Parts: sequence; structure tokens; C-alpha cells
Amino acid sequence: MNKVYTVAILGCGNRGSVYAKLMNEQPDRFKVVALCDTKPIQAENLAKFINLDSNNLFFNTEEFLAEKRADVLVIATYDKDHVKQCLRAMELGYDILLEKPISDSADEVRSLLDMQKKTNCKVAVCHVLRYAPAFVLLDDIIKSGVLGKLIAIDHTERVAYWHFVQAYLRLHVIQQGNLHPTILAKCCHDLDLIQHYAGAKCKNVSSIGERGCFTKENAPEGATEFCLDCKHVETCPYSAKKVYVDKWIKSGKPEFVWPYNKVSQKFPTTEENLYEGIRTTAFGKCPYLLEIDDPHTVDHQFVQMLFENGVVANLKMIFSAKHGRLVTLYGELADAILDENQGTIEVVPHGKEKTVYKISDLISAAQGHGGGDGGIVNELYGILTGECTEYTTLEESLESHLIGIAAEESRLNGNKTIPVH
Repeated sequence: MNKVYTVAILGCGNRGSVYAKLMNEQPDRFKVVALCDTKPIQAENLAKFINLDSNNLFFNTEEFLAEKRADVLVIATYDKDHVKQCLRAMELGYDILLEKPISDSADEVRSLLDMQKKTNCKVAVCHVLRYAPAFVLLDDIIKSGVLGKLIAIDHTERVAYWHFVQAYLRLHVIQQGNLHPTILAKCCHDLDLIQHYAGAKCKNVSSIGERGCFTKENAPEGATEFCLDCKHVETCPYSAKKVYVDKWIKSGKPEFVWPYNKVSQKFPTTEENLYEGIRTTAFGKCPYLLEIDDPHTVDHQFVQMLFENGVVANLKMIFSAKHGRLVTLYGELADAILDENQGTIEVVPHGKEKTVYKISDLISAAQGHGGGDGGIVNELYGILTGECTEYTTLEESLESHLIGIAAEESRLNGNKTIPVH
């Protein structure tokens, strides 16, 4: 009979809710026994979804972390809180599923490694794309040798235009002071994949980028602070009404799903509550007119990397009409091209016919992060039992974080080449 691990969730927003729901679907492996969120409505809504008694809800983080409440702790809070909460969790003896990004400080990540050595707790970092079938297949293609020697990686993160504005501009205003640089907040997945595929430590990095589009100077003529007051409300692609209300209606008026449940945290989601959200919060504000003082917030960034084994890589992060990652691996004998937008992976040998894989054949249904969310929850069970020994550990995650930290330093210093180690 399988051991059932008890789980506590710290942070009941989108990510914490995803993991709680996935674990709740595997009662022979996991049992969610406690929830904590400083926004009571988020914990209460999640408790309704998973049928958890209200006596097991906490709204004060210090009280929640005063004692150990389960075998496993999921940390899915604000970026800036990850390190201190993870340190405390290891002191309490938790095994941990830790949301990324961990930190924008190499010293902070190393402090977690030091604590892990003292406590011997298991910490898996949520680089969920590592567990998504399409990206697993790309890794298998590299390992198969069909590409020959890997020469270069060209990786583009095309962020859906409305998602970028929602998560990295509007939400930034709401969470100001609690977020890491955009290159870490958005591209932790991508940096992790690049480092993993390259198969070596990164030697040096250079980077360019800025918030060059979403500024007051570029605002449409006559734009107003709130979209609902603006003459462009029905035509602007970033109109909060179009993004949240109109899309919600076209989606069938779902009861409580992202991104609509970020705008209205009331359950169930209603049109009236969505309008209330875009009238009263930054989700309804013009992205061109947002008051963002953080120099680490950009709307595009390119990063160039040189790895110790000679592999070179380029990461481009940009908002786009068509979302989805585009990854090209250039090898000595063949190329491999993963295009999430087209839904394909192509292996193109030099001088031979290509082989095409359909990403839809690799996953059973529409799943978060291409099946990666479910994949990491499944893998977590093996990590806890000791059956899985290869996963995104703190030590490995440190490598991709160091790249992101160096990239931001380079960008702020005129594209200066920065050593990673």
C-alpha cells in the first residue's frame, strides 16, 4: 500500500491552488491538510474546491510556520518571501516543493543549500517545464545522439500580449516590492531548460532590454488611467474589458479559473465582480500609464550565454500575438525545433528527411505548462519515496538563477559581459 504524504500549502493563489488541486486528485499519494494565505479569501476559496475543513485554514504566516503541520510544504508565495520561508520550513523538518524564482541573490540561494545540508530535507524547485512531455522529448533527442555535438541553442519565449500586461505590468503594480527582475520572474523556466540542455555551467552572460513600449510617451492619444473610462476601451488590445470580461464570456463564464479569478477573487466569478475588479484595481488600469518605478521591470530582454563546454545560447523574451516557446537546437548532425505555437517538434538531419512529432500526442489533454504541472506533482511522490533521484534540486536550480542574476547585471550595465561564477 502506498504511503500517503500529508501536505500543507503556503500561498493559495494560482500556483498554490494548481498544486493543491492536482494533489487532491491523487488521494492514494497525497492529502492536503492545511492551507495558509494572508488573503483569507484565497485560502477559503481553495478550501471549498478541495473540501478542506475551515479549522485547517491559517491567515498569518508566522502562526502557520510556528510548527510543522504536514510531511510536505508547498511554498507558492510572493517571490521575495521564498527564501525566508524555505529556511524556516527546513528548520521545522519539512520536505518542500518550492516555487520559482527562488531569489535574485546568489548568496540567498546558497544559504538554502547550507541549510539543506544541515537538515537533509528534500527541496524540489518548480521548474515545471522540465516535466512537460514536449521538453522531456527534446532532452531525449539530445541524449540520443541524433544531433551529434550540440553547438547552439536559440530559445524564444513568446509571451501572449495580454498575459504579459496582466502578469508582468498590472500585477507588478499590485505586488510592487515583492517581485524579482522580469528575466527571473518570467524566464526561470527558460534559463533552467537552456542550462539543462547545454549540459554544463555557464561561463559568461551579456544582455540587453528595457521597458521601451509600455511607457506614458507611447500611450494612445486620450488614454485614461482606467480602461473603462477610455475611448479606446473597445479597440485597444490591452483593454481590461476585452481581456477579462469579454474573454471570460467567450470562455463560457467559468466559475473560478485563472486569469479571471485574479481580477475577481470572489467565488464564483461573475460579470459584476469582474467589472468591480477592473474599476478598482490595477488589473483595470492602462498598461502605458502604470506607475512602475522598478528598473528591473522590462517588456523585452535578450540574453546571450557562453557555456564552459563551448555551447552558445540566446534567450529572447518578448510579448507576442502568438504565444508559446520556440526552441531550436543546432547540432553537428541535425537540428531540433520545438514550436509550441505550431504544436510540433521537428528533428531535421543534415541532408535527410525530417521527423515530426505532434505535441498533442504527448499529453492526454490541455494541462498547465504543457503537462508540466501534473508532471512535477507525479515526480514529487517519487522524490519523497526516494525512487526519483534526478530532479530540479536547489543545487541545480542555483545554476540557472546565477545566469538570470548575471543577465540583469549586464543589462543594467550597458550589455557588459558578466562572468557567472
